[in-house]
Amino acid sequence: MNKKTLIKAPVEEVFKWHTREGALQRLSPPWDPIKVLEYHGSIDKGSVVVLEMTAGPFTYKWQAIHTEYIENNLFRDIQVKGPFSEWIHSHRFEPSGNESCWLEDSVDYKLPFHPISKFILGRYIKEKLNNIFLYRHRITSDDIETHNKHKNRKPLKILISGASGVIGSAIIPYLTTGGHMVRRLVRRPPVTSKGEIFWNPAENIISPEAMEGVDCVIHLSGENIAEGRWTEGKKKSIIESRTKSTAIIAEAMANMKTPPKVFISASATGYYGDRGESIVTEDDEPGSYFVSKICHEWEKAAEPAISKGIRTALIRIGTVLTPEGGALQKLLPTFRFGLGGKIASGEQYMSWISIDDVIGAIHHIIMDDNIKGPVNLVTPEPVTNRELTKTLGKVLARPSVFTVPSFAIRLFFGEMGNELLLSSVKVKPSKLLDSGYRFRFPTLEEALLHLLGKKKQ
Repeated sequence: MNKKTLIKAPVEEVFKWHTREGALQRLSPPWDPIKVLEYHGSIDKGSVVVLEMTAGPFTYKWQAIHTEYIENNLFRDIQVKGPFSEWIHSHRFEPSGNESCWLEDSVDYKLPFHPISKFILGRYIKEKLNNIFLYRHRITSDDIETHNKHKNRKPLKILISGASGVIGSAIIPYLTTGGHMVRRLVRRPPVTSKGEIFWNPAENIISPEAMEGVDCVIHLSGENIAEGRWTEGKKKSIIESRTKSTAIIAEAMANMKTPPKVFISASATGYYGDRGESIVTEDDEPGSYFVSKICHEWEKAAEPAISKGIRTALIRIGTVLTPEGGALQKLLPTFRFGLGGKIASGEQYMSWISIDDVIGAIHHIIMDDNIKGPVNLVTPEPVTNRELTKTLGKVLARPSVFTVPSFAIRLFFGEMGNELLLSSVKVKPSKLLDSGYRFRFPTLEEALLHLLGKKKQ
């Protein structure tokens, strides 16, 4: 089994990308996520990696060791412990002129109880590996192409809050494989050798001195608003988790001797409330919903950084699509059983964005010195709930004919269900489009096919 792709970058750059921290996570398909349990070395000969992987409801460990390493030419790993009776994975790199190279993945494997297992599972395994290699090569090509647009700029030191969240855990390997150094704000005892910095927003604890030398701060932390009913206590906790954490970071940056040049603070398209079929841009006022109030107060908390002259982007993030969290992760089990369907009339609009475009857009904002203020992180093509369910069913080759009535949403989820599931908003990413950002996945079907490892029906 092998896959060969032409990458538009010198062989040295493509090989180097694979040696950097985060490459393993970046190449892990989101429909089959991995957890790195041990990682000794990089891809040098003798390096060992132990992964926790999933197969349906089951988890298992995979241990591999790198057996060969030829810089700019080859590295190879073999399975020591895992589901195969034999597994040899070779990664080859071949120059194609000065500015391109061939990347080839090839795997020699045997299943237990070979050759009977090959007859039963051979086609399935081959198709699965092909989908994985298609994903890996697209990510490699797109990431390197994007980073190469800024290869004349020096690598940045970037500080991130909410590093363990869905977006944080995706953007960190993207940045480190691009050559940047990432530091994390953590609420547990920090590992200083990894550049971690302790903070506690509830107690107003953070050290501006520890943040010195940082070029950019990306603030992503905040309590999940889509978990549980919105009691008065829950509402207070949601608002404070966002406003306090944003304010403490913004004030710390304002008190630094050499503040970072860029501050990117998360917000959400909930800022606009329920707008029906009207198109909204970054120039529109906030809506009247509770979630609108959250976002408005959230963004106001960044004022100390703005007053200090730090270029501040308030990213209003739409519904992020990834099987590793959020709305799509919650929908998948129901749709895979053929029990999916629209919510209420299905005519309410959802402004969405793939996880790859979330991290791509954040990187774009970091690198474009002219982008500041509110920035909508959504694709140019919002869809109705009916279109979402129909497309997801099509990609999964499952029916999606059921309907969840609006009264059931209000009964089980209360105000949260009304604002997050029944409201409608068509958001236009004006600033991203005007600044020349190129979406990797502008259409819903293309995004879902990529994220779920499926072929177009």
